[in-house]
Amino acid sequence: MWTDKRRAVRHEWRISEKTIWIVSIIFGAFGTTIGMFVCRHKTKHVQFKMGLPLLAVVDLILLVEWMSRTQ
Repeated sequence: MWTDKRRAVRHEWRISEKTIWIVSIIFGAFGTTIGMFVCRHKTKHVQFKMGLPLLAVVDLILLVEWMSRTQ
């Protein structure tokens, strides 16, 4: 988020929204959500404002479920 925000301010080549979603899905939406609010980037986009926190909750549920099965 920080990199894309910096590029937006400088009017440089941007990271696509598709790439942001893929990174969020693979590497975790929790960090992307925090980055979105800390950098104040993509916060006006409803799909990010609602979708990333929802995906973070799904990630948390899956993690809890996985940890309960491994014990």
